[in-house]
Amino acid sequence: MNSDKNRVAPKVWLITGCSTGFGRALAEAVLKKGDSLIATAREPEQLRALIEPYPETAKAVRLDVTLPQDIQAAIDTAIATFGRIDVLVNNAGHGLIAALEEISDVDIHQFFETNFFGAVRLMRAVLPLMRQQGSGHIVNMSSTAGLVGFGGSSLYCGAKFALEGTSEALAKEVESFGIKVTLIEPGAFRTDFNGRSLAAAEQPIHAYASVSAASLQWFKEMDGQQPGNPAKASQAIIQAVEDPHPPMRLALGTDAMTLIQEKLESIKTDLDAWQQVTVSTDYTDRNSEVMVR
Repeated sequence: MNSDKNRVAPKVWLITGCSTGFGRALAEAVLKKGDSLIATAREPEQLRALIEPYPETAKAVRLDVTLPQDIQAAIDTAIATFGRIDVLVNNAGHGLIAALEEISDVDIHQFFETNFFGAVRLMRAVLPLMRQQGSGHIVNMSSTAGLVGFGGSSLYCGAKFALEGTSEALAKEVESFGIKVTLIEPGAFRTDFNGRSLAAAEQPIHAYASVSAASLQWFKEMDGQQPGNPAKASQAIIQAVEDPHPPMRLALGTDAMTLIQEKLESIKTDLDAWQQVTVSTDYTDRNSEVMVR
């Protein structure tokens, strides 16, 4: 068998948030693999050591995902440099440990601008290109918190839940165009998420100390001890992108798998326990139609 036929053609990736964490680890893995990369960060000078060994296949671009002009400039640079974008990875974002009541309206809007609307803007900006190509893969970095609610993380969970729903529906909208969508749902990984990338309530409310304050303390104590390996996670993401039938969701880490399984069991328990009430809300008219999607 000719091994050349089994090789996956090099891809062009655009990854947001490449300065640290998952973005940095994935960018390194993509370049080592031989693919091309538009590596982005709000301060692109932080990417110098990443791209210098790969002058032909890597380019650093400034990108603040809250600024539409930065997004368009990054896409224009990708097209001018490599002619296409095969994989968009929405990775930029940060954590926030605070009870919902502890967060101001301004902070709520700013948080969603970075952690949800930034990803939406990038998807909307890259979709016309991918439709024209007849191919593409959008990889959205979600979290176990995109499926499981954690006390003290209501806003973070809200942004990730929103990303999950948007991605799931988008996958159905673009399937006929040859575009794929995958959600990555990591558990606790040894990145700087628990440190530099984690914000807390500026005006904590004492009543929530057992929730948000305790959660923040847990994250700080866990920093550097997380079980997940970002390098291994990067290889798993690449494997999913290269698979002809990639998963809609890819959980990463034993802890993620356990928590998601518990959530699924919880949903089934509620459905079973309340089934009689659920079906009692239908019209009893036999002529009425039930619409099932």
